[in-house]
Amino acid sequence: MQPKKVLIVDDHALFRQGVRNAIERDKEFEVVGEAEDGKEALAKARELKPDLILMDINMPHGDGLEAVSAIKRELPDSKIIMLTVHDEDRNLFEALKRGAGGFLSKNVRAKVLLDSLSDVMKGEVAMSGPMTAKVLKEFTRMAEIEAKHIAGQLTPREKEVLQKISQGLDNREIGLSLCISENTVKAHVTSILKKLHLQNRTHAAAYARRWGFDEEGG
Repeated sequence: MQPKKVLIVDDHALFRQGVRNAIERDKEFEVVGEAEDGKEALAKARELKPDLILMDINMPHGDGLEAVSAIKRELPDSKIIMLTVHDEDRNLFEALKRGAGGFLSKNVRAKVLLDSLSDVMKGEVAMSGPMTAKVLKEFTRMAEIEAKHIAGQLTPREKEVLQKISQGLDNREIGLSLCISENTVKAHVTSILKKLHLQNRTHAAAYARRWGFDEEGG
């Protein structure tokens, strides 16, 4: 099996050499090139078609975020792992949204680096231990904001029906509870599923409980 081609992008030559040395210990990967900034990263990516790119998130002359967007547009199959010194760098969340397959602290040990490369090539997300909790917390917060925004498109009556669905009531029971016909309930359920992009009422009930719409006035 051919080794996976890796491109290393960082503005510090000494760091690039250290990463190269670590990667070249593993026959699963082959470093095919290096770049100093985002612009050169895009040019090298076009030329070398790497399977995986390790890239510093903060660089001069075209930073990592811009490079992620550009590379993923032209080479969507190339995996990208962002490298950072600061665990608190909020650009990391933006990098993930733009298509990065994870991020690692520059302080990780060689084994963690190699394991992360393998994980990303398998379709998993790579994250340094200290950052994982921060990322999950941030994405939970973002998901909650999005869920509230989408649910805001529901009419007051649809919110009432959603709340009843979360209680396990069927259409007839919901109709009796809200003094509306069963057919009207069916129409509301159909509208709710469409607006929330859900497949069935079981998913709707789970959605309501997850985001607090299972309570009166939710």
